[in-house]
Amino acid sequence: MKFIKAKKRLGQHFLNDKEIAKKIVESLKAKNISKVLEIGAGTGVLTAFLIKNMNYETTVIELDEEAVSYLYKAFPQINNRILSGNFLRIDLKKIFSEKFAIIGNFPYNISSQILFKVLENKNQVVELVGMFQKEVAERISAKPGKKVYGILSVFLKAFYDVEYLFTVDADVFIPPPKVKSAVVRITRNNVENLECDEKLFFKVVKTAFNQRRKMLRNSLKIFLKDKDISNKIFLKRPEQLSVEDFVFLTKFIQ
Repeated sequence: MKFIKAKKRLGQHFLNDKEIAKKIVESLKAKNISKVLEIGAGTGVLTAFLIKNMNYETTVIELDEEAVSYLYKAFPQINNRILSGNFLRIDLKKIFSEKFAIIGNFPYNISSQILFKVLENKNQVVELVGMFQKEVAERISAKPGKKVYGILSVFLKAFYDVEYLFTVDADVFIPPPKVKSAVVRITRNNVENLECDEKLFFKVVKTAFNQRRKMLRNSLKIFLKDKDISNKIFLKRPEQLSVEDFVFLTKFIQ
């Protein structure tokens, strides 16, 4: 299709394997919801399988105008739910008045931003199944103690269960990316709040990982000042800490 070249400039690679597309859609396990938002529908390979699933009312959002025109022609049954625009700029509460799930073959250059937006709307987004660059997928699903465990790992695990589902080779995309990809599922957990100042929690996590090679007694020095830091936790580095540990630190600081 003509819009593939334009889409490549936006960091998107079109999935061209129907079996993989089917497997991604079947990875949606969200219960008690009726609506799904697909981000970056492109050529509609996921859209086709979503529409076949009568359990979900599918809405798609696509940035590229030529892709949107194609989707209108290919899926007339959902024309009133094909949105042209940038997912990062839309107000999800204006589109959905209830809880919903998200699915997509995400543009690699904005995949982390998509997850941060999901966190901002955590009370509505109950599940996300998405294709990411393999490196990003490993990072967000990493457990404490792993070198790739970082800021986004902690933020997501605070409110979601994260599962690395399967790896996808480059040859199933047009054009093929230079890296492998992977599909991840995140599912909203039962945590309504972190029992601490959440803004401070995010700040503490970011500050700690910005100097990830240092022990917490040094990386968090700005917060500690005259506090007693005899607790052994302050001898650890941020990648060794769980969400619960960061909550403890936040409550200790606030």
